[in-house]
Amino acid sequence: MNVTEAVTTRRSIRAFLDKPVDLETLTRVMDKARWAASGCNYQPWEASIVTGQPLKDLQAKITSSAPQQAEYDWAAPGQEDAYKERLNAVSAGMFGAMGIARDDGAGRMAAMMKNAVSFDAPAVLFVYFPRLMKEAQWSDTGMWLQTVALLLREEGLDSCFQEYMALYANVIREFLGLDHERYMFFCGMAIGYRDPDAPVNNFERQRVPLAEQVKFIGFE
Repeated sequence: MNVTEAVTTRRSIRAFLDKPVDLETLTRVMDKARWAASGCNYQPWEASIVTGQPLKDLQAKITSSAPQQAEYDWAAPGQEDAYKERLNAVSAGMFGAMGIARDDGAGRMAAMMKNAVSFDAPAVLFVYFPRLMKEAQWSDTGMWLQTVALLLREEGLDSCFQEYMALYANVIREFLGLDHERYMFFCGMAIGYRDPDAPVNNFERQRVPLAEQVKFIGFE
């Protein structure tokens, strides 16, 4: 698989096969991802990958706990119509693929709660970093996460970024033995093999036209 194929076939997978991911593969991916770019070579990211019974134990704690106030805001762009429309479009595609009507509040909530168990992925990457890291280092962590996602595709694996997990930052930090004062919990990443037949993994995705995002200046 080349880089273009990895980029274009990566998508947020929300239905995984009941198939474990072996440690050797994950170690290979994470070892390569160390070479992701970071400003000043700070390499701010830290993470734990959890599977098997420990993952089930953690998910049991998550599903039995009330969500907390997230320590950062991922919804702010929705204040502008252009960004809100993009959110609405992907929501319509996702819920439509699952056959959940717009006015089916209970159905939508049940679908969203699948986040708590990472859509039954066999492994989950939990990402955190020292609180002294600022916006630039958050960006670096995002570049690292994208690198991980593309390397997973090279191995035939799939993923789903989960900012949702920030709603359970305290539970996750406690489980992983992290100092609450030192560490900001950032996100989770579900890892596994996609269910190719699940409609939620196959709805049409939309992207903004290139001309709306990038200007080319000074080219003849």
